[in-house]
Amino acid sequence: MTAVDADRLDHLLHKMVGDMGAAVNGALVVLGERLGLFRALSGMERATPAELAEAAGVGERYAREWLGAMTAQGYVTPDETATRYHMTPEQVAVFADPESPVLLTGGFESVGAIYRDLDPLQAAFARGSGLGWGEHNACLFCGTEKFFKPNYKAHLVPEWLPALDGVTEKLEAGARVADVGCGHGASTVLMAAAYPASRFEGYDFHTPSIATARERADAANVDNVSFEVRAGKEIPNGGYDLVCFFDCLHDMGDPEGALRRAREVLKPDGAVMLVEPMAGDTATENLNPVGAVYYGFSTSVCVPCSLAQEKGAALGAQAGEARLRDVAENAGFGQWRRATETPFNMILEARP
Repeated sequence: MTAVDADRLDHLLHKMVGDMGAAVNGALVVLGERLGLFRALSGMERATPAELAEAAGVGERYAREWLGAMTAQGYVTPDETATRYHMTPEQVAVFADPESPVLLTGGFESVGAIYRDLDPLQAAFARGSGLGWGEHNACLFCGTEKFFKPNYKAHLVPEWLPALDGVTEKLEAGARVADVGCGHGASTVLMAAAYPASRFEGYDFHTPSIATARERADAANVDNVSFEVRAGKEIPNGGYDLVCFFDCLHDMGDPEGALRRAREVLKPDGAVMLVEPMAGDTATENLNPVGAVYYGFSTSVCVPCSLAQEKGAALGAQAGEARLRDVAENAGFGQWRRATETPFNMILEARP
């Protein structure tokens, strides 16, 4: 047996303990959001556990232990005696500000859904088969919306759409847009609100998500948007100026077929916008914290979702730009470029 290196073992153990703390405290982050603990604390200069408990309407003993957990994790800041607590502006941005582009609490809700789905996921692993999107715990759908929406709100209208060649001019004049794999409609509603002269059509194969998307549109009071249950290869005819795929192409069983259909329904001067997780073209390029998050979701959600569908291409969330470009070229797109990017996403533009 190969001898164990004590230093490397110590490093691995420290990492595992840290990961364990993050895993268990992720559930407390979800509770903190649901119960309004982060929101209440963010509005208080220095709070005792009793003061936070009163403000949030929870038991004092629970508030005290929750504050201990969040402080140990670095999510809340204590005073020198650890009897009063507050949140720094950075902590507020990540945990409490609904308008923040880096509000990440929704990610933990999605993680919670994965833990609830361990039994069917284990069975899918053993069979080598898929686990459909609709077979997951419903927390995944709400968590996905909460995780993606702040990013879309910060970047989609101000940066991503203007990065596409000539697209914003069309949207301002009046264009027809398809949002494929729209989920709860976060991206669709944001675009519809920003460009009232254009028409936006959201499509998703998950019926409950389409029902929620319609509710989101009603709440936002936008009337230039519609939602319909359709798979990626079922986009209707009619001539689109823009077809969008937000964080979903890699989840599809037949991404090439979906892009081929997008090309068929595009106007001759139309464009496809792909928003995909940031990834390099080789596995070694993705061995970093962002890659760890995306590989985790890819293994438990994205690949099983694709394998549950026709063809089961299973691109995964770390497919990389080169692989995505191959899929687009096979679907008949001759023009391709990376329009812009963020630390979390590649924004890719394809044209016939």
